[in-house]
Amino acid sequence: MSVVCQLSPGWLVDHLSFINKINYQVHQHHEPCCSKTIHKECQQSNEKEDLMNGVKNEISISTVGKKRKRCVVFNQGEVDAMEYHTKIRELILDGSSQLIQEGFKSGFLHPLSEKRDKCREPITLPLDTCNLSELCEMAKHLPSLNEMELLTLQLMEDDVSVTEQDLFSRVVENNSSFTKTITVMGQKYLLPPKSSFLLSDISCMHPLLNCGKTYDVIVIDPPWQNKSVKRSKRYSYLSPLQIKQIPIPKLAAPDCLVITWVTNRQKHLRFVKEELYPSWSVELVAEWHWVKITNSGEFVFPLDSPHKKPYEGLVLGRVREKAALPLRKADVKVLPIPDHKLIVSVPCALHSHKPPLAEVLKDYVKPEGQYLELFARNLQPGWTSWGNEVLKFQHVDYFIVLESRS
Repeated sequence: MSVVCQLSPGWLVDHLSFINKINYQVHQHHEPCCSKTIHKECQQSNEKEDLMNGVKNEISISTVGKKRKRCVVFNQGEVDAMEYHTKIRELILDGSSQLIQEGFKSGFLHPLSEKRDKCREPITLPLDTCNLSELCEMAKHLPSLNEMELLTLQLMEDDVSVTEQDLFSRVVENNSSFTKTITVMGQKYLLPPKSSFLLSDISCMHPLLNCGKTYDVIVIDPPWQNKSVKRSKRYSYLSPLQIKQIPIPKLAAPDCLVITWVTNRQKHLRFVKEELYPSWSVELVAEWHWVKITNSGEFVFPLDSPHKKPYEGLVLGRVREKAALPLRKADVKVLPIPDHKLIVSVPCALHSHKPPLAEVLKDYVKPEGQYLELFARNLQPGWTSWGNEVLKFQHVDYFIVLESRS
């Protein structure tokens, strides 16, 4: 279970436990014991508190040792961000404190005086690793498959080589109860059980749409535009207009729960609430907060830092149809979604790896619901994932194999 504890403010979530317990077993014939694959980089690190040392105390605007105090003029975006922070500060502080104390009691978190051994250095992938987003761009020049051909590619063998044309033209499915391995351009990637994916960019989503499947939960982590992303050549981003064009109405089942990850820029938050969701016929129902802490229960950044905050937002909404929806079965009870809940966790060492949401959402989704993640960079059991880097953190070099003793 990924949820360590649940209290009235929200949930304390364990990334590492989730990844290590999702049956990452590579099925091998004639082997008496099973193998369990554990994520290397997602081991929770006590080195997180080193981030605290790298962030200076930035609450004071003036610089010590200088005669004159620098006059700082905030732009409207900064003023909006400060007002928002003031509004939710006590919620973040009080709720996190309750969940962190419960984490200490359970042994999940450890005070600074009880530091454990530091984990190994982050892994560097081989230089010849595929650049998945570049492959997606190249795929546009491949001959397209016949519309009448199979829309999905089901993996039957334990280790399969997938052609580029198949990879970019079909939804790849692992319907087994074991993790399978696929080879793409000489690189191996792990596919969790009961998972499926489409590797493509936003201009080539039609294989996902052509399957005719709809989803009860859609989680979206858009590549938001900001100054640092614009300066960097490593990351692509989408404009608000491009994000609006994501075909959520075609992918969403009736009463679908739509969840969008939002940065702390108020411009993005307002866009999701006031423009994006209305354009998709999604009714805003709640706003949650992901609070990032260290293994010792401290915020990864000072709570009042003017630059980086230790929290991010999730905006939750429901797809509302104009026509009357069929009544749910009497035995299916889905709770109303509460507002301003917290998801507190020690972040995975992988960049921007969000906490697992399936267990947190189970009371708000019908049983056996279908889950879809857009702009994903890893796969989850029971989920369909789409993105131009959807296999990025499934590369075998991110994992180690441990033998299980019977």
